[in-house]
Amino acid sequence: MKYHQLGKSTLEISEIGFGCMSMGKDQPANDLLVNRAIELGINYFDTADVYDKGLNETSLGKIIKDKRSQLVIATKVGNVSKPDDSGLDWDPSKKHILESIDESLRRLQTDYIDLYQLHGGTIDDPIDEVIEAFEILKQQGKIRFYGISSIRPNVIREYITRSSIVSVMMQYSLLDRRPEETCLALLHENNIGVLARGSLAKGLLLDKTPTNFLQYDEAAVKVAADAVKLASVPERSPSQTAVGFALAHPAITSAIVGLRTIEQLEDVTGDAPLLTKEDLTKLSKSIPANRYDQHR
Repeated sequence: MKYHQLGKSTLEISEIGFGCMSMGKDQPANDLLVNRAIELGINYFDTADVYDKGLNETSLGKIIKDKRSQLVIATKVGNVSKPDDSGLDWDPSKKHILESIDESLRRLQTDYIDLYQLHGGTIDDPIDEVIEAFEILKQQGKIRFYGISSIRPNVIREYITRSSIVSVMMQYSLLDRRPEETCLALLHENNIGVLARGSLAKGLLLDKTPTNFLQYDEAAVKVAADAVKLASVPERSPSQTAVGFALAHPAITSAIVGLRTIEQLEDVTGDAPLLTKEDLTKLSKSIPANRYDQHR
């Protein structure tokens, strides 16, 4: 496993991160999966206070409490489950952020969060208030660093200009190359690490039945999946190829992958030859790159 410094932070994180949203409610199964991930070199675990209404944090906390110092734990704040379970409300207020951290710390059985992230964001948020809340938590020692999870270029630009974020989590894959237009270069220039989620495109780049995805129709999705298969070799599986495409961009620090089984985990973390320039060119040219049509 390779490790990279996350932006301007002092965090050294594995280039494959564990997206904890994929964990279920079976604690013994979660124990096996997370502990195997640690054995394979993964040290970055990413959760959120809203996943399973906090149960995801609780499950992770039980597993890592005796290994805390070895790991980089990230969680998120901002989304709130509606009382009737009909969806989520958005609350980026200073009050909510300052209150939510203590519940996350309790559930995770730790006294600090390595990376605290705003779980979304719009251009209409009270951005200075959000930043103030994160800076207070840094001063209090409850978090080490902070970042945002956002795909919106207009929001990302504001945080680059006005805050001390060290990272941005965003969707990036062969089927979602929107960040290539401006965001990846801008973040790289400002030494802000990018955590790439969705590098497998919900399995559509593997063996899942093609369906419409973002601006792509079923035919284009199939072309992309076929390109991943063609770029794979016996020593590099399709999942390693798809994740490798994301990791090949110099702005990407880590690919955060949702892992449900030991087999998936061992596949994506296995030793594999890097994609060549020729491989990357063929993948990039297999379908036209898409672009953001909103929040520019």
